[in-house]
Amino acid sequence: MKILMFAHGGSENRGCEAIVRSTSTMLKEKVEDVAVFLSSYQPETDQHIQQLDGIFDGSETIIRKYSTDWWRAAIRNKLFQDETYALQKTQQKTINQIDVADICLSIGGDNYCYGEQPGWYEVDKMVKKKGKKLVLWGCSIGEEDMSARKLADLKTFDLILARETYTYQMLKKRGIHHVTLCGDPAFTLEKEEVDLPIGWKDGDTIGLNISPLLVSKNQGSKQAVSHLIEYILENTESVIALTPHVMQKGNNDYDLLQEYYQKYKSSRRVILLPADLNALQYKGYIAKMRFFIGARTHATIAAYSSFVPTLVLGYSVKSRGIAYDLFNSERFVVSIEEVSNSNKLIQYFGEMVDQEAQIKEQLLKVIPIIQNRSYEAVHSLKELLG
Repeated sequence: MKILMFAHGGSENRGCEAIVRSTSTMLKEKVEDVAVFLSSYQPETDQHIQQLDGIFDGSETIIRKYSTDWWRAAIRNKLFQDETYALQKTQQKTINQIDVADICLSIGGDNYCYGEQPGWYEVDKMVKKKGKKLVLWGCSIGEEDMSARKLADLKTFDLILARETYTYQMLKKRGIHHVTLCGDPAFTLEKEEVDLPIGWKDGDTIGLNISPLLVSKNQGSKQAVSHLIEYILENTESVIALTPHVMQKGNNDYDLLQEYYQKYKSSRRVILLPADLNALQYKGYIAKMRFFIGARTHATIAAYSSFVPTLVLGYSVKSRGIAYDLFNSERFVVSIEEVSNSNKLIQYFGEMVDQEAQIKEQLLKVIPIIQNRSYEAVHSLKELLG
């Protein structure tokens, strides 16, 4: 079996890296004679992922102005309001790689949460045109994200694997029956043992992740997190480890966390983890934390799957859906509206501390179930090919 993973933005986003790593590992473990290939927008960032049998450049092709393709695209768009020619040309690198595969996995778990994706719709059409199986792998999609165009694209898939119950139920309600509930593949990600930095407090270090994406959705969240840091410093003996997880240009956790570090480093109880670690190494640190507070979904998955009580600074269906599957409620997920409320953050943090033992007990019980769901996604792929 040959599998091509596409719709991957690159491993500067350690969550995307975690999906690629864990998916590749599960496939190699459970499928005989499988070859796994990756189409990436930034293939140079993925070279360290050794489980892959090949990495292709899947970045968009720029149509040179006044070229033959530019004129053809312009005429079709002008006369027929038809953008398909232009979209296929921009996605040509990915389309060229389809022939290598038996199954094509669209692996951007939340790609469908951010408006229309016409480029990917064209890739999906070409996958089907070439007679290949098309799978949406470990996705989250909110009711608010749906459109008639998106629904039409989703109906072309041979299999959709929803990584949490909310997405699964929404797609079923929308008349999509080829959907199966699974767990995010990153729940199975291994961790790498790491040397603890100077200032780390064994057994009492709290991880903190905040993202530019969260701040862009609620400007007040930046100041509210400052108030939470100050509360922790004044009312506990804990050390805070600022933990980046996405280091993309214009969307860089490290730059934002550096501001907090400069503000609070004089306390000698705030440390900043490096920006150049891979997903396994970040999980190695997160697994040694007492608590974790995070905005990036896969940073929180690293915590959950290491049985670390976690407060999620949530802004989408994936955060809420994953929490529901773990706790049968949206437990310790702060809504996007509440994330700018300092008192709420402090209240949720205090409740997490008070219920530390119960949360760990629940995670110890439920994480193996979620991990089994992750592996069931691989079984679904095998069934798809008979």
